[in-house]
Amino acid sequence: MRMTRQPNRPAASRWLRNYYFVRAAFSIAWVAVALAVGRQMPLAAAALLVAYPAWDAIANLVDARRNGGLSANRSQSLNVTASAVTTLAVAVALGLGPNEVLAVFGVWAILSGLFQLLTGVRRWRMGAQWAMVLSGAQSGLAGAYMLIQATGSKPASIADIAPYAAFGAFYFLVSAVWLTVSSARQRKAGLA
Repeated sequence: MRMTRQPNRPAASRWLRNYYFVRAAFSIAWVAVALAVGRQMPLAAAALLVAYPAWDAIANLVDARRNGGLSANRSQSLNVTASAVTTLAVAVALGLGPNEVLAVFGVWAILSGLFQLLTGVRRWRMGAQWAMVLSGAQSGLAGAYMLIQATGSKPASIADIAPYAAFGAFYFLVSAVWLTVSSARQRKAGLA
C-alpha cells in the first residue's frame, strides 16, 4: 500500500489559493477568446470547446495528486473522468451540430458541478469553500438550462457556453482572494 504525504495546512492553503488563481485566469482567458474569436472562426470555436473540459480534467488531476492522490479525492477523481469523457464527447458532438455540443456541455456542467460541490464540502476546513459549493450548485443549474436550450430550435454557439465559464472564473477568483485575505490576517495575527 502506497502512502501519500498530506501537505501541512499553510502549504495546502497556499497551493489552493494559487490553484484557484490559475483556474480563474484560464477561464477568463477562455471567455475572452471565445467571445472575441470563437464566434467568427468555427475552427477556433471547436478547439476552444474541446480544450475547456480537457483543461478541467487536467486541473482536477493535478490538484487531486497534489492533495493526497486520486484515491483520497474521490469526487475529483470522478470529475477527472467526467471531464475526460466530455472532452471526447464534445469532439464527437462537433460533427453532429451546435445544439448537440451544448447538450454535452449541459450534462457535463451538471456532473462536474456535483463533483465540485462534493469537493468543496470535503475541503470545508481549508477555507473559501463556500464559493466552491455555490459554484458547484450553480453549475448544476446552468447545465439544466443548457440542456433546455439545446432542445430549442435556435442554433447554439460558443457564446451560450461563455457565461458558464465566466461564472466559474468568478467563483475561483472569489475563493483565491478569500484565501489570500485569510492568510494575510493569520500572518498578521501570528497564527501562520
